Amino acid sequence: MKTITKMIRAKLNFSLLTPEQLLAVVYTVLKCLTGNANFANLPVDLAALKTMADAFAATLADSSDGSRKAIALRDQQAEEMGRSLRALANHVELTAKDNLNMFLSSGFTPRSNNRSAAQVLESTVVTGIEQGPSGVLVVSIKPVSKAKTYELRFGAAGPGGALPASWTNQTLPSVRTPAVLSGLTPGTSYAVQVRAFGLLGYTEWSDSAFRMSI
Repeated sequence: MKTITKMIRAKLNFSLLTPEQLLAVVYTVLKCLTGNANFANLPVDLAALKTMADAFAATLADSSDGSRKAIALRDQQAEEMGRSLRALANHVELTAKDNLNMFLSSGFTPRSNNRSAAQVLESTVVTGIEQGPSGVLVVSIKPVSKAKTYELRFGAAGPGGALPASWTNQTLPSVRTPAVLSGLTPGTSYAVQVRAFGLLGYTEWSDSAFRMSI
């Protein structure tokens, strides 16, 4: 009978980590993979990833005062590093197969097999935006089964409906009641996007919904 090799899988919960935890993971993986003879032809340039991590560390310091621009840049950099980590993890999985010692030398953490695999969440969308009092918009969002929380982001749309140059983010524990966006500038058109959060992390951002505040 043919023996089936059970490949070791890496934990890919990078979107669940705090920025500081994510940075620690990146530096650990960089340290372990640099010069590691077990893993050749890496799909990611480690020097470029190191530069990205150092830039992310600087952005963390800049975002500590709540700067919206710095926070938006931090989130963008986090997503880019997450993509690089996933590419490296996939390479490590395919190379190490069932060799735990080889896998652990990569710096990645093996995924537990003690529970059923989590399912990818269905995407959510903005189902409507209503005008509230002056400077207030009320956003209705489609609920998603097994979502733990939701995240909404909004910003002033650019000319011709261009996406905002910067976003303001809100975490929503539930979407049973509409989200309220306040402090908006009357006469300005706003773009709104949402995503759901589950065991495997965030879904992709929804398409933008637009509404002018009055």
